[in-house]
Amino acid sequence: MVSIPRFRALSPEWNAALVGVIASLPVSAVVNWLPNSETTVGAGMMIFGSVIAGVVAAARSADSDASGLYAGFLGGVLELVIFAVTKGTTAAWPLSRVAFFAFAGGAVLCLASVFGLGCGRIGGWVVRAVASRWNSPVSTS
Repeated sequence: MVSIPRFRALSPEWNAALVGVIASLPVSAVVNWLPNSETTVGAGMMIFGSVIAGVVAAARSADSDASGLYAGFLGGVLELVIFAVTKGTTAAWPLSRVAFFAFAGGAVLCLASVFGLGCGRIGGWVVRAVASRWNSPVSTS
């Protein structure tokens, strides 16, 4: 009998990033209700989503840095899409503006990913610190 190979659709890091991004939506909404807060959905995904992704990845023994990086990348992509939609059609833009948007968009994606990596590392560090306190041996002296 021949067994069919099983392929996973997404890596554990991408799964943790998606969980973090989805879980960050209500957190971003609550933070946006605070006075003088102008939090955007993409920024909430980059900050809160990356931290949550790092927590989830560390709890599942996956790479929290990569999960945070992926969540930051998804937040940056969403911010660029929102920016492009709110600025209207790009068909009327001159070539210089399209080239600048492509360059600036690439820079935004790089910075969002690096920011997400840092936040994911913080989330993973928190889980490892808390887990080490729970699993520390009890001294009987």
